[in-house]
This record gives sequence, C-alpha cells and structure tokens, in this order.
Amino acid sequence: MKKQLSHILLSSISTLALIPLGVLVLTVATPLPASAAGKPAADKAKTTADKAKPVLEEIIVTARRRTESLQSVPVAVTAFSAESLDKAGATDITYLAQSTPNTTLKVSRGTNSTLTAFIRGVGQQDPVAGFQAGVGIYLDGVYLNRPQGAVLQIYDIKRIEILRGPQGTLYGRNTIGGAIKYVTKRFGDEPQLRLKIAGGDYNHLDGVVTASTPVSDKVSVGGSLAYFSRDGFGVNLFNGRQHYNKDIFGARIGVEFTPNENFFLRISGDYTRDMSNPKAGHRLTVSRKTHAPILSNVFNTRAGITGKQLVTSGGISAAAEWNVTESVTLKSTTAYRKNNTVSPIDFDSLPANDFDVPVVYRNHQFSQEIQFLYESKRIHSIFGFYYLNANAFDNFDVILGGLGVTSTTLGDVHTNTWAFYGETSYDLTNTVSVTLGGRYTSDKRTAKVVKQLFLGIGSPDFGNNSAILLRESANFTGIRTDTKFTPKISIQWQPSDDTNLYASYSQGFKGGGFDPRGSNLAKQGFKPEIVDSYEIGLKSKFNDERISTHIAGFYSNYKDIQIPGSVGIDTTGDGVQNDFVGTTTNAGKATIWGIEFEGVALIGENLTAKASGGYINAKYNSWIVKNINIANTKVFQNTPKWNGNISLDYNFSATLLEEKGSIDLIGSVSYKSKTFMFENPIPLLDQNAYALIDASIVWTSEDGKVQIGLHGKNLTNKDYKVAGYNFPSLGLEGVVSAFYGNPRTVTATVDLKF
Repeated sequence: MKKQLSHILLSSISTLALIPLGVLVLTVATPLPASAAGKPAADKAKTTADKAKPVLEEIIVTARRRTESLQSVPVAVTAFSAESLDKAGATDITYLAQSTPNTTLKVSRGTNSTLTAFIRGVGQQDPVAGFQAGVGIYLDGVYLNRPQGAVLQIYDIKRIEILRGPQGTLYGRNTIGGAIKYVTKRFGDEPQLRLKIAGGDYNHLDGVVTASTPVSDKVSVGGSLAYFSRDGFGVNLFNGRQHYNKDIFGARIGVEFTPNENFFLRISGDYTRDMSNPKAGHRLTVSRKTHAPILSNVFNTRAGITGKQLVTSGGISAAAEWNVTESVTLKSTTAYRKNNTVSPIDFDSLPANDFDVPVVYRNHQFSQEIQFLYESKRIHSIFGFYYLNANAFDNFDVILGGLGVTSTTLGDVHTNTWAFYGETSYDLTNTVSVTLGGRYTSDKRTAKVVKQLFLGIGSPDFGNNSAILLRESANFTGIRTDTKFTPKISIQWQPSDDTNLYASYSQGFKGGGFDPRGSNLAKQGFKPEIVDSYEIGLKSKFNDERISTHIAGFYSNYKDIQIPGSVGIDTTGDGVQNDFVGTTTNAGKATIWGIEFEGVALIGENLTAKASGGYINAKYNSWIVKNINIANTKVFQNTPKWNGNISLDYNFSATLLEEKGSIDLIGSVSYKSKTFMFENPIPLLDQNAYALIDASIVWTSEDGKVQIGLHGKNLTNKDYKVAGYNFPSLGLEGVVSAFYGNPRTVTATVDLKF
C-alpha cells in the first residue's frame, strides 16, 4: 500500500509539472506578490504605473531573546522561515548547513538521528556520555543536552535560527560554538487544520497532520502527528534488510492559556520513535583476513547485523511569559526530557562477528530557566538563571569475534550545572549603542567508568554470563567541578535604517569531564575548553531595499580543546590489537579566523537571488605530546575551509485548473571544500571538495491554502562522505569505513490548509 501511494503521488505531480501551457495558464508579467517578494514601502515613490516597488521582506528574529529585525541584530544569524523551508523541500535540520556559512550539521556515524554539529570550527562529534556538545540545540527554548535524537525533523515550525559564535550571555546552557533555535508555531485564534503528504522514489512516503482550536476565549489546544518513511538507498546483502531506510514516527501536543493580554502559558509535549534499520559503514579497504572486496554501491553492506535498532526521545515543558509592566517581562521555562537508544553497530561491515558493537544509550534531563527582561527607550536588558540536572548513561561491547574476546565499557555521567547570565544594551545616542554582558557558570560532573576485557563472545552486561574476566583496565568514579566567568562586550553603530556596523568580543566556556572509554589513568579527567571570539560585522540594504547583505569577520583564540578518540591496543604482546582505549586530550592552543557573507537581491520584479559563503582558517598552534609540539600534524575536523551556496527563485502568476496562484522555480548550488573527519588526516576517509545541486517547482494558491511541489535533491547523484570509522588494525579484518549523505532523490509534496 505504501509503495502504491508513493508511486501515485510522485507520478501525478510529476505529470502536473509537465502539463502543456494551454492547461496551466501562465501570466509571467505579473509582479511578485508581496508575500513572496516583500511588502511595499508606504512612503516609497511610485512608478509611472503608480505601483509601489517590491522590497525585501523584513525578517524578524528572537536571537537576543527579544523580538528584533534581523537587520538590526549585532550578531551573525541565519534565519529560515517555515515558508522558505517548505518551498525548498527541507526534511530535517541537517539541510540547513547547505546555506549557512561555516556550519556543519550531519547525521553521526552508524546512526539515523544522532547529530554532529560544528560552527566556526567548534563542536563535538563523539556521542558517548562523557562529552558535551559545542553547539547548543534548543527546541522551543529547551536545551537538548545529548545529541541522540537531535536530528530534528522539520514540521510544524515557525522558524529556525542559527547563531554563530559564543552565546553564553543570552542562552541557558553555555553554547561555546553557537546555537540552533528550533521554534514551533503557536496556535491561532481560529480552528486550523493542515495536511501535508510527500512521496517519491525509494518508496518515500511522509504524512503530517497538524490541528489546533480554541476551546474558550482563553484556552487553545493543538498538536501534530507525523510519519516519515522511505526504503533504503541500498540493501544489507547479509540479511536482506533495507539499508539507509527511514521509519520515524513523531508527535507534538500542547495547550495554551491566555487568561489576559499580559500572561501566556504553554504546556507542550513531544515524542519521536525512530525504528529505522541499523546502518553500517561502507568499507574503503579490502578486508585483511578474508579479502572481501570493496562494494561498488556505497549504500550496500554485508554487515552481519541480527538485532534491531530503536531510538525514542521526547519530553514535556511549561513555558510562561508575564508582561508585568510595559517595560518588564518575566519568563520561565521548565522541562524534562528523556531518550533511549538500542543499536547493534557492525564496525567491520562484514558477515563475521569480527568487530561488532551493541550499544545502549539512556539519557534524561531536567532544566529550569528564569529570565527577567527590561525594555525602555534607551535600555534593553536580559538577566537569567539556568539550572540543569542530567544523566547520560552508555554501555557497549566491542566484540572481537575472531580473537574470541569482548571489551565492554560502561559510562554513567551525571551533570549538575547552574549559571547566572545577562546582558544590557544602552543606546548612547540615536545611532550608537553598547552592550555589556557576562555569565558565571558552575559545572559539576560525576562519572562512573568501568572498562573490562572478557574471554568470550559478548559480556555479562549483554547476556553472556559465561564470559571470563581477563582484565579490568578501568573502574573508578571521577568528580570535578569547573567554574568560570565569561564576559561579552559589543558596540553598534546604525547611522541609518539601512546600515548596521558592529564589533564584539565574547568568551565561550565548556566544562571538563571524563572519557568513559579510558583506563584508570583517565580518572583525572579532561579540562574545560575556552574560546575568546572577536567579531566585526556590517549589515546593509541598497537599491531602495531591494538588496541586503550581511558580512561578518571573526577571529578566535581557542585553548584546551577537548579532542576525544580511541585506538586499538595490543595487551598480550603478540602483535595483534585485541582491545582499545580512549585517547581524549586537551589540545593546547589554536587560532580560528574567517569571513562570512549572506546576501539577497530582488532582480526585476520576479526573480530573487540569494548567496551565502564562508571562509575559515583553523590551525592548531600548540599540541604537546611527550614534550614535543605535534600541532603541524593535526587538522580541524568537520570544518571545510570554503563553503557557499547560490540560489535563484523565479516567481510568476499561474492559474492551475481555474485556481489562481503562483509558481516558484527554485534552483540552488551548495559547495564545501575538503573536509577532514578526524584530527588526523586520513586520505581514504576525508571528503574532497564537492557540490550539491537542488531544484524545486512549487505552485501556491492565491489564498495560500494549497501548495504543490516537486523537489529534486543532489541532482548529480554525488557520493559524499559525512562520517566514518578508522580502526585499520583492530580485529582481524581491519576497519576503515565511511557513511554517506543522501543520493539523488525526487519528492512530490501536497500541502493543504483548511
């Protein structure tokens, strides 16, 4: 049934896109509607035809926790509206990295819903319990403490904002690299119902139903149900299962209370269940023992996976906002979240149980944030308190079946952190303002770490009670508390509504911790990392507000950088690696500098052009190992030096089956230069420069209630690596394998609003 529905949807809308012009009546000369091109400026001079020139639509963001125009915010921010993401056919937040300068968002190795995020060279790609993300993900103001389940599907949103650089004086958790804000829609004053269906190749079939209604003049309820499904891009040749498939169910529900015009309370819950099949990497080398050849299809595998994978995540939150006076607002956000993962990872990607890793992740968190906002003619302030109590637990076996041994690791990490933060902007004149901010953070980490080597296939933790303990390399409880005050200062000059020049300094901080894969030597833990970031920016509008450009340059001193890793070791001296150990270090010092550009222009009355790009120079200056500086041998992971995107949107009036509307023809090209997967160059694994080409054709009815689209992604069918494993000597077969981004896909969408 699923195959039939997806084929019918794709074929019908593909046919629609090719209907002769006699049926699809086009009126190309009609100007872009205000909703697409911008709103007419009330005081602008009229043309000879007595029509106002279209201008760029004003973009409103809450990057600084208050409502402002993107043009006036003295921060590097990229904003995505729900409308723009719908027209582009975006499916999850990793898509945003294609057009956001110096930003990497990827699905982590061996997973479907764990996120790897880097901004301006700062991030964290290791998902195990001992490590904290460098980029903060916020779902309706709630910080997601763990990367599991953080590849958020895009549905029922109002907008998404990406802030680059440290944001500790504005956001609850100290986000050292940047912040991603995922904001869902509030309910309207009238009953609303929306149905969105998508279908395409690989038997792709998605469905989202969103509804809300007032139940009184003070209470509204609503929610969404979503299902995202797709066959695999390849197949597991061992068990016949789909490989790289998608099988995700999601739900959101909420109730909003507005007892008066000055108070708002929203209680909401969300749940996601990912039942997609386990993913294994594509081997990049011939296996050492059995000489299994390299597969021609990068999405196929021979992995001997027999178990199932299941990822569940969800939470509940209460967000209140009270306008005490015209100048004072109080906000409170209380939240509890939980996620669980069970996954059978096959590192060697071969039928034999040579290097298999069954894993269990269990995470939960409670957070409370309170904010005080003050607004006057010249003063704009925010002060906040944030508290997080979280636990991250992981347990996994490394089964080296050919050697008959199993290394098991248990990490149970408890985090108790709190912070006071705030910043105040003061308008010195009508054009000049200064901002001072600061944050004091206390970050306590308690970690229970156990690492053991057993004789046998599997450990007692995973059901093999007959396994014999050979050695215990770690069994300790580590406790550390890190505190830090981090400041911010900026100055802003706005000589006109069309020009915004700013300069800022901010410091970011991320607490230390413990590597759950380390030996007893790791009980001292690793230190916090600190970044001092300097930024200058210019935001401008030209040509009667038909062109907008945002340029930012930054320079960062980054020290004590937390670099996790693990390597195979030989515990018996026979020349065969039969165990592994964590190698987390604090790299000494690095400098990161770069430039970012974002621009949009109305070309004529029907064509909109957008461009974005970034250059980043990230270099280690000091990395001391045994009194030797090895910095010149190291590279920054997940940080391509060059990145860019160009897109064109041609909009014209079109009548479809006697229904007036408009068509958007959208094309885009995104580019990333060479990307290193780890801190050491690995020629087989690192991804060379590549470009992705996307295109969409979207018809929208005049009243906005019907939208039909056809979206093509990665039209040149480029194979590109997004993650990988590098254990060339661990086990008998050796592992150097890669995971890949999506191949070419074609998807049709129908979006109905009632």
